[in-house]
Amino acid sequence: MNRPEPVRDLDWSSERAEKLGRDVVQMWAEFLEKLPEMPVDRGLRESTVREAVLRDVPAQGMEDDELVTYLRTVVFEASMYPGHPGFMAYVSGAGTVPGAAADLVASFLNQNVGGWRLGPAATEIELALMRWMASCFGLPEGAGGIVQSGGAMATLVCLKAARDRIAGYEVRATGLGGGPQLAFYCSQEAHVVIARAGDILGLGADHVRKIPVDERFAMRVDALEEAIEADIAAGIRPAVIAGTAGTTATGAIDPLAELAALAKRHDMWFHVDGAYGGAAVLVEELRGLFTGIEQADSIAFDPHKWLYTPHSGGCAILRDFADLPRSFAAVAGYIHEDKELTQRGVDMGQLSPQFSRGFHALKIWVSLLAHGTDAYARRIGHDVQLASYLASQVEAHPELELMTPASLSICCFRYVPQGKADDEEYLNRLNERLMPLGQLDGRVYLSNAILDGAFCQRACITNFRTEAEHMDAVIDMTLRIGRDLHNQMSP
Repeated sequence: MNRPEPVRDLDWSSERAEKLGRDVVQMWAEFLEKLPEMPVDRGLRESTVREAVLRDVPAQGMEDDELVTYLRTVVFEASMYPGHPGFMAYVSGAGTVPGAAADLVASFLNQNVGGWRLGPAATEIELALMRWMASCFGLPEGAGGIVQSGGAMATLVCLKAARDRIAGYEVRATGLGGGPQLAFYCSQEAHVVIARAGDILGLGADHVRKIPVDERFAMRVDALEEAIEADIAAGIRPAVIAGTAGTTATGAIDPLAELAALAKRHDMWFHVDGAYGGAAVLVEELRGLFTGIEQADSIAFDPHKWLYTPHSGGCAILRDFADLPRSFAAVAGYIHEDKELTQRGVDMGQLSPQFSRGFHALKIWVSLLAHGTDAYARRIGHDVQLASYLASQVEAHPELELMTPASLSICCFRYVPQGKADDEEYLNRLNERLMPLGQLDGRVYLSNAILDGAFCQRACITNFRTEAEHMDAVIDMTLRIGRDLHNQMSP
């Protein structure tokens, strides 16, 4: 066979790469400048977006300028903007500027952070970041963790480690059939990812017990104790109590210290879902709300929520870092290495379901380095103040009803026309229609919660661009659209 000649089609010169990068950075700067004046959502429809962004993959690649024009279409014509100051729907941060720049660095390094040898700096940064986060939650030396794609995977990693330790037998080898049925416990307001983890881990979603909540939408400890005792009597092994530090719907915080004590009494694993609320431990005035989290065996935490970092990055943090390799280490001949000889560090691919992993930690780490914890504490505290301000404006208006006191940075309320306060069916229909119309309005973008059967509007402030003027816009939008809807729906 003749010696193959070089093929360089995919290997761009540094000059060409620099020009594309410069064009994209200029687009980024334009985006940041225009963002506050653009609508949060353009009311885009599926057919419109498809027409705008779909292209036949060409045999010959696009010209560079044509490629940039295409990217402009994606950014300015076919997207909605969670980083917009009026976005207050789902728990999604605005995306820090340093974090976005760090994502570019991570992408051009293109390391596989599954093996230390493939990502030495990346591995050490991730391990240090996880130790630092563990210390913020009050966990002792020896705690640590790993970055996953988000809270769902972080929760799964934590609960897999819990299952494997609590089962009391070689469940990794034999499966769950080798011992008693296990049960997890969380509140009715807990995120669905806990039930999903129960399904994936073989317990079955029905063995994730949904415990009733109190008037603050926090888990009732008395009901939890009853459920545990009932399972013990039925021969079922209580395995995990999953408390929530900031529920998705209302921001409620379960009584973490009481849950920790109950878990200890029954030799159970204590997990805390701090995916949303956990960031508030950085605020001295709020830290007391989380008393008991320092006793957790594991914590799920999403920096892309209230640390505002770019998507995606969820952290599985464990009290005993060694629980991760015990639960996930797998031997494969093709990754053999003599660590004593090479003096290389931890292979992160042995700590979770993923072998191939991106450098997700860099955008989080760089965001923290660039801003510092004081700035984060001020902004997180400000978000809480904004939610309280919105709640006060709701309470002051006769056509609005506060559904529960503002908790952390979430405020839930509904539009109540005069004379309709007792008509729950009508109020649900009215507010259910109001929510998407408000989103399509474009000024502000809320989501919903269903609390004790009542459909309500939900504002969640996890955006460092959001200010009091946007709370005022929420009130104005709700009243304007609510009144129009009521006039249309009333006989």
